[in-house]
Amino acid sequence: MSSKGGGTALTRRNYRLASDMDKPRSTGIVNEKMLSDYLHHVFPSTKQGPTLASLRKPLGFQDLPAHLEKLLSEDTPTEDGQAVDGRLGPQPVVLDHTSGFEGLLFVDDDLLGVIGHSNFSSIRATTCVYKGKWAYEVLISSQGLMQIGWCTLSCRFNQEEGVGDTPDSYAYDGNRVRKWNVTTTNYGKSWAAGDIVSCLIDLDEGTITFCLNGQSLGTAFTNIKMGPGIAYFPAISLSFKESVAFNFGSRPLRYPVDGYLPLQNPPAADLMKAHKLLGYIKNVLSTAIDAQEERLVEKDCAVWRLHGEPTVLVTLAHIFNHFAPLMCKVYLVEDVLMNFLLGILEGGGSVDEHPLIQQLLDLFWLLMEDHEVNECLKQLMMSLLRAYRFSPIIPDLGFQIHYLRLTTAILRHEKSRKYLLSNLTFDVLRSVVFFYIKTPLRVKEAGLEELIPTTWWPTHFDKEGKDEREPKDESADERLRRRAYERGCQRLKKRIEVVEELQVQILRLLLNNKDKSTGEASRYIFLNKFRKFLQENASNRGHPTALCPPEYMVCFLHRLITAVRGCWDEGHRKSPSSVSSDEAYVPPQLFYNGKVDYFDLQRLGGLLSHLKKTLKDDLASKANIIIDPAEIQATSMDDLDEDDESGAAQRLPGAVAMGGALARPSWLSSPTLGRANRFLSTAAVSLMTPRRPLSQPEKVKVRTLAVEQRTEEDIEGSHGNDGLLLGRPLEEPDQQIADKSLLEIVDGIVMMYNLSVHQQLGKMVVVSDDVHEYAVALKDTEEKIARCPASRADILEELQKSQKVFAEKLNHLSRRLAWINATIYSKEKMLDIYWLLCVCIRTIEHADNTGSLFAFTSEFYLNVAMNAYSALKNYFSPANGMDELPGYEETLTQLAAILAKHFADPRIVGTDIKDSLMQALASYVCYPQSLRAVERIPEEQRVAMMKNLLAPYEQRPWAQTNWILVRLWRGCGFGYRYTRLPHLLKTKPEDANLPSLQRDLSIASFQKPCPSLLLQRHMAELLSMDKDMAASFLNSVLNQLNWAFSEFIGMIQEIQQAAERPERNFVDTRQLKVCATCFDLSVSLLRVLEMTVTLVPEIFLDWSRPSAELLLRRLAQLLNQVLNRVTAEKNLFDRVVNLRLPGLESVDHYPILVAVTGILVRILVDGDRQGVSRAASVLLSDPCFQLHSIQHLLGEGGESSSSSAAVASSVRPAVGSLGSSVAAPVPSAAGNSGSSERKHFSLHAYTDYISEEEKHRVELMLAFLTEESKQAAASTAPTSEEDLCPICYAHPISAIFKPCSHKSCKACINQHLMNNKDCFFCKATITGVEDYSKPASS
Repeated sequence: MSSKGGGTALTRRNYRLASDMDKPRSTGIVNEKMLSDYLHHVFPSTKQGPTLASLRKPLGFQDLPAHLEKLLSEDTPTEDGQAVDGRLGPQPVVLDHTSGFEGLLFVDDDLLGVIGHSNFSSIRATTCVYKGKWAYEVLISSQGLMQIGWCTLSCRFNQEEGVGDTPDSYAYDGNRVRKWNVTTTNYGKSWAAGDIVSCLIDLDEGTITFCLNGQSLGTAFTNIKMGPGIAYFPAISLSFKESVAFNFGSRPLRYPVDGYLPLQNPPAADLMKAHKLLGYIKNVLSTAIDAQEERLVEKDCAVWRLHGEPTVLVTLAHIFNHFAPLMCKVYLVEDVLMNFLLGILEGGGSVDEHPLIQQLLDLFWLLMEDHEVNECLKQLMMSLLRAYRFSPIIPDLGFQIHYLRLTTAILRHEKSRKYLLSNLTFDVLRSVVFFYIKTPLRVKEAGLEELIPTTWWPTHFDKEGKDEREPKDESADERLRRRAYERGCQRLKKRIEVVEELQVQILRLLLNNKDKSTGEASRYIFLNKFRKFLQENASNRGHPTALCPPEYMVCFLHRLITAVRGCWDEGHRKSPSSVSSDEAYVPPQLFYNGKVDYFDLQRLGGLLSHLKKTLKDDLASKANIIIDPAEIQATSMDDLDEDDESGAAQRLPGAVAMGGALARPSWLSSPTLGRANRFLSTAAVSLMTPRRPLSQPEKVKVRTLAVEQRTEEDIEGSHGNDGLLLGRPLEEPDQQIADKSLLEIVDGIVMMYNLSVHQQLGKMVVVSDDVHEYAVALKDTEEKIARCPASRADILEELQKSQKVFAEKLNHLSRRLAWINATIYSKEKMLDIYWLLCVCIRTIEHADNTGSLFAFTSEFYLNVAMNAYSALKNYFSPANGMDELPGYEETLTQLAAILAKHFADPRIVGTDIKDSLMQALASYVCYPQSLRAVERIPEEQRVAMMKNLLAPYEQRPWAQTNWILVRLWRGCGFGYRYTRLPHLLKTKPEDANLPSLQRDLSIASFQKPCPSLLLQRHMAELLSMDKDMAASFLNSVLNQLNWAFSEFIGMIQEIQQAAERPERNFVDTRQLKVCATCFDLSVSLLRVLEMTVTLVPEIFLDWSRPSAELLLRRLAQLLNQVLNRVTAEKNLFDRVVNLRLPGLESVDHYPILVAVTGILVRILVDGDRQGVSRAASVLLSDPCFQLHSIQHLLGEGGESSSSSAAVASSVRPAVGSLGSSVAAPVPSAAGNSGSSERKHFSLHAYTDYISEEEKHRVELMLAFLTEESKQAAASTAPTSEEDLCPICYAHPISAIFKPCSHKSCKACINQHLMNNKDCFFCKATITGVEDYSKPASS
């Protein structure tokens, strides 16, 4: 049937209706009476009373347009946008980006979202109010420093003063929980990202009120200034990187308040039309035509299907003629369409049980113009995203579940999904919001008190302040509380898992690779968007406003791992010969075949352009990849370009002069999710546009296609084309791994973890640390209350107040911790990170097998392997034991092999990654479990590792190497069984703000000793067999000890001089840290020497070995210097230690004296007779030897004995000269009181640290040296000055140089020749050294 009216209505699109051959009764339009009844039922008139059907005017399609126009015009309100009394300014209301701002700001293209880009920027709206009650809402995107409120036109702001800092401006600041109007007072609650602040002004009563998430915070200001010429603008001041979005009424207010109007008029006429048209659509959905019985049948909307019935379709086409244009407006989409679709899902059940949404989306694509359905879907998804992000947390997470269910339902529709994926408005960058579950700051409002009624925290601590996991003396009451708390945590976790499951469903839809009927499959669109997302975050790390927030990244990573593993295992079930997700890895060819873009991220071997030049032959021979010389040339030119543009790259990306277009600096910029395209600056700074803006892919270097241009065939490959796996090396098995698209996504997941996820995991541990600190404080307070005498009621009252504060804080924190443990540190999340660790390990192993091509591997794989292990050990393990992880022992051994092999791998050139590998290995050997893993790696690799550790310390970072050797020895050395130094037992290590690996190392330093006898044996064998290596290694250790201790002494001299000055001085904290570091290095070097002397004493005592005598003399010289400096009475060391300066906590007598004692005992007591004799003679012949320094160890060193004085008399001036500058009398505040009251150091005082046997050996050593020094004093003949070595003036001349015949002692020339072959005196090249003895005649 065709009619004039019908034809007019259907001109918007040429509809082709497919007939259903099985249902002939549905092929035509029904008879006129039936049609009239149907149309009257669908379009009931609101004006006519209840009349008989027989008296109604017949209605057909030719009359329907006029009838519909008439219905829609009934009761239509007045035109929108007309002036309302009490308000001045244009409609719509937006931020004033032309003149109403101060500072630097980014403003979104809808002029509603703003990011601060200077110290304290301010901006106001375009519309003001002077009478009546008005409201607007602010969506908080970041919880930092902002002042939100109202100001007048006369307010003048600057970079220091903003809204609320001038007389006629009023503001609320939820960051500091205060209100501002020139002065400031406490007000309201703290806000968090995801909250909505309502700003209300009553210009009839003269009051200003603020609400947070719909809850009034009370009247903030009364008697505000009013009258002629006074009108108030919405305004905000915000600090750098903070971001918000305004809703002046362009969308329905989330929390409308009775009596208050939004600043912008709602589109009342369109709103009424939309509601009417939606009612007509509902009538169509709930009415069926029974053509045989010629009657209308009521039916459930939920079962409606689009069967192609002409009557229904033509009716709907008439409705959509009016409805479609309205659905392009954000207010109507949010208020009408979104609420209608949410209503469909309200019945519960799975999304599959509500097919009506799929049918409606089919209808939209059928009856709406492309541009209309595109805009409608865009606005619908943005509204859902806003609603999800800014919904308050309630106990059952009902709001979040509600919005995610609708999102899932929409994305189930293939055409809609592909449009949303392809369209820039729904790229991965924005959709990440859907995978975030925000952590509530305000526990009470989130309903956690009802969900977790009983709180618990650790109450048993060991002597070092660590909570004991299984306290034996836990009371029955504590056990009940703990179990009730754990049940509450489980309830919370189950509710969060519902949300997480919906988020995974969304990702599974986006990863669908079977929906190819309407073009490219969803997965390949998603993959290209995902890569672009990674590029933006990798290339903008210097510009935090352009990055996806790390808390979003954490949630996204976990959901993506779950979804990808699901897809991977699905493919494995279909193709059992492929690799399962448990064995997943990224093949090495991805790193060098140019099919995947790594955006100039560092490779293990350096820059990609350099690797392509130097390894082009290896690529050709091993992987059959030929590098075109022209491409290498182009790459080199591109590197030059980058150097030229490095200045531009450091500036804001994509920004242009004020008012111009700006490539999005931040998706966080506004919850309105518009693109920030205006950069506002009162300084009128014109920012250069980079020649390669972010919105376009950077110049291609090693690939032939940009990310956006890749197709499924480019990724998956086809006949004779390996796709992403082009260039398989011979070492790589010829086996299907998985869909190649999944390999690239896994690669992206690893990159994501490296970009920001690991740092965020470390940040969230703070809550757990806070619980621990407050628990310790509460226990301490309770113990004080128990000890408090009854007579001191005042003290008792203060203690009880503290107890109450601590208990309340712990109640709050323990509930927050339950949330964080469920969302971030749960067992499932731990398994995700463990899987990622295993992926990295397998990837590195496969890449390592390729030989030189290993250099192409991205650095971040090694970083993620180390950081993921660190996270599992330090962040997850308190709640979940690592031992329960599947295959954990084997994984530990694999990681140990990687660290042992690659920390000195010549294929790795980056200093940062080398340092990270060394730190990770140093941490690894601190824990018994991981140290045993190192011992389990093949012997060949263990020996190679020890050989690398024993390489000379010059020309390389040696501190970490030394630390590793020390840890292998700790527990075997003299008095070296402590976890913390005796004087530091009650202090807490300050490691919370250190980078991950450094923090790990800091924690590791307080682990119980776990020496490795196996690795010590390897070290002994290497040093014993390779004499040259042993000599060069020990020479370098002695050099570094000389340097470290000298630096330490120089620094404490400066610190002491600063402390002696009468004026108030502050020693630079950095200098104190460097000083403490030099001391720690000195101690650790001494321990390595002790280890060497114990394991391989012949290096020093077997003088048939080259350099043995020299090494022993140098060792004796350094030991004597250290002893003299540390043990002298009222010396510099004593005075600085007694100052107890913060930062110098580790500087004390015990660690350094015990290390020296260990060396002396080994060479003077434990050796064979010849070795002991040699050691004693060298020690006593050293000019710096003083017996009272040895006596000091046992607390006997009052005044030096006459015998030692006689031995040392010839050298005391040399020692004194070095110390005379600091030996002046010190003021009482600095030194006298400390030195007079301080007890002498004595090993006898450390009974918990030094065994009786060790003390006995020290006593034997002292007795032996006392006797030897007496004999030496009796037999020493005076030496004339002419016969002394002209270099050291300590030993007689004993060597003559060839060919120049100059002379010195053996010690001086041997030490000199280790580093230089030129003569001291004439610079001639020394060819040999001969013994020299003075002729008898002279």
